[in-house]
Amino acid sequence: MRSAVPLLLALTLSACGGGSPGGGGGGTQVPPPAPLPPPPAERGTLVGAPAAVGGAIEPGALAALLDAGFSGATKITGNPQCAIRTYSVRYHTLGGAGEATEASTAILVPSGTAAACVGARPVLLYAHATSFEKSYDMANLQANREAQLLAAMFAARGFIVVAPNYAGYAGSALSYHPYMDAAQQSADMIDALRAARRAFGGIGAPDSGKLLVAGYSQGGHVALATQRAMQAMGGGEFAPAAVAGLSGPYAMAQFGDTQFAGSPRIGVTAFLPMLISAAQRGGAALYAAPQQVYEDQYAATIETLLPGAISLNEQVASGKLPITALFAADSMPQASGYGKYFGADNLIRTSYRDGYLADMAANPCERSAATPLDCAPAHPLRKFFRNNDLRTYTPGSPLMLCGGSGDPTVPYLNSVSAGRYFHAQALQHPLVEIDLDDIPGLSDPYRTPKLGFIAAKVALRADAINNGKSADDAVESNYHAALAAPFCMLAARDFFETAQKR
Repeated sequence: MRSAVPLLLALTLSACGGGSPGGGGGGTQVPPPAPLPPPPAERGTLVGAPAAVGGAIEPGALAALLDAGFSGATKITGNPQCAIRTYSVRYHTLGGAGEATEASTAILVPSGTAAACVGARPVLLYAHATSFEKSYDMANLQANREAQLLAAMFAARGFIVVAPNYAGYAGSALSYHPYMDAAQQSADMIDALRAARRAFGGIGAPDSGKLLVAGYSQGGHVALATQRAMQAMGGGEFAPAAVAGLSGPYAMAQFGDTQFAGSPRIGVTAFLPMLISAAQRGGAALYAAPQQVYEDQYAATIETLLPGAISLNEQVASGKLPITALFAADSMPQASGYGKYFGADNLIRTSYRDGYLADMAANPCERSAATPLDCAPAHPLRKFFRNNDLRTYTPGSPLMLCGGSGDPTVPYLNSVSAGRYFHAQALQHPLVEIDLDDIPGLSDPYRTPKLGFIAAKVALRADAINNGKSADDAVESNYHAALAAPFCMLAARDFFETAQKR
């Protein structure tokens, strides 16, 4: 699968995420959410008219665009069958502190003469991965790699795709992004879908009434939070036929504790401050001053750093963030193999980490798979992680959890822990769990994405060796964003096509 290597190196998806309580469990679990009140009249309403973004992209042109960015990409997505028209829709929503703002969503509308492209079409509500740049826009098919992959994988195969940019991105007036705030982000997704439905008639998007929800990385967390929120509304307005969480950080309490315990993950020096700043802006009161959390060289600018106007690499180059040094070199404990996350010019103060670890010891969570959140952390950041953990509800529709057990950015343990919790809740609908690193049997319905993933990994290693580079480093740096993303999307498409036939 030599042609997959440029694709893997070109993809630029990111990771991670956090929000508010949900339902389920027992003991002192996060309590079930109360039914949500009707939204204010302005939420989910349009700001102006839908704007067409360029002209229709015919199947051949889309294939050329995709393969130009990632050589051989259509070998994974399949050849586009439908032309795509792209629209940008602005809508009213709320920020993390309940402040009125607006955001935008891309709508990708399939058209053409092929059977998959005509008539009433299913709607995919898609939550994107982390971006550290405020200009990130899923309607920009000419430049946004994630949007291109999404378009080829779903819109060009007959799905109407609604892909919100989230508050704080793509021209939104909100000065920050409510990163991993499960309550705000799920409400934002719902507002975007309401706005899209209001726009469908005017842009020629015939909705069949079949709703599907998916998201990658941060978006995986958002997708499950959206499923939970829709169920809390009673299912009258929104009833997803199926949901797919792809490489998402669902078990936030466990994920946070693991990193502070000495096993940080790739990208943590950007993900963590973006999450902390969003929580602080949303009213979580994590600190009285940023110097309580961060070393002095970072504290003065970090609250408004991400997402920003420049790339993460530029932020690191300018000294605004360390590339890997989360904790001080002498901060303990340190898990074996994680030495690069401890060093000079570290981000987090040792006193702050020590306080977090003391709370872990005094108020441990994860006592059972069925009630993992039967705990009462006192540390403000641990409270936030627990409140945004998604092991709090029972999925009311078929659910897929896809990821890879070798993921160095968002550990597959998130999917494993979420799966164990859901299985303990007496599921009434199928739960499909996919580890892309698992060698499939001949009868495995997800044999194609698994074999494709394994072949792409082999090809990436060979390419690195041929260029005199470390094969292990190549896989580690590309695993989450480039290797796993297209194959989990492919598995999700197969899952959704099966769900539509039920």
